[in-house]
Amino acid sequence: MSEIFLDIETTGLSFKDSHKIVEIACIETKELIPTKRVFHKIINPERNVPDEAFKVHGFSTAYLQDKPKFIEIADELLSFINGNDLIIHNASFDIPFINHELKLIKKNPIIKNKIIDSLELARGKFPGTSNSLDSLCKRFNVDLSRRTKHNAVLDCELLREVYINLLDAKEPKLSFTNKIEQKIKFNKTLNYSKKIIEISEEELKNHKLFLKNELKKNFF
Repeated sequence: MSEIFLDIETTGLSFKDSHKIVEIACIETKELIPTKRVFHKIINPERNVPDEAFKVHGFSTAYLQDKPKFIEIADELLSFINGNDLIIHNASFDIPFINHELKLIKKNPIIKNKIIDSLELARGKFPGTSNSLDSLCKRFNVDLSRRTKHNAVLDCELLREVYINLLDAKEPKLSFTNKIEQKIKFNKTLNYSKKIIEISEEELKNHKLFLKNELKKNFF
């Protein structure tokens, strides 16, 4: 089973006020290592984009008019995340939006027990402090220089780095298998001699005498 880092951008703060999704991104990882499988769609919300939202993500009403509607990308999204754990920062925002969109087109909602909320993890670890994605990136020295606007794909990439730090894990390595195989191959090429050479009584006597004289000479 893989992990899916997921993020969305919207026209506003609540689907109850008829706000909709304008961008959705998912990045697949295996044991937190990117698999290079990415799902990314910019979506026509079928409504206007308020200025406040435009300032956050930069998607204008005009720009989104010719983009696919949610109903057109829903099956591909569900297929991409099917059976995998979802890692989301502030899942209580993203999941209700997605499930509302799915409900509108009569699709089954995303199951809650498949969701890991990195914001809840951060609140448990750093109570009483700001645990926004920006704040956590700064705390863990994750490079924010590319984040001039909110961008779902970039936010997924940043979240993966933050999540690894929240777990107190080091950056996962691609594979330890090759190193192990190389070590085995290297050891097989070595041809150590296992022949035991016995020391004669005279050699042993001379060795003891040498040690005795040297110890007297170099004791102080």
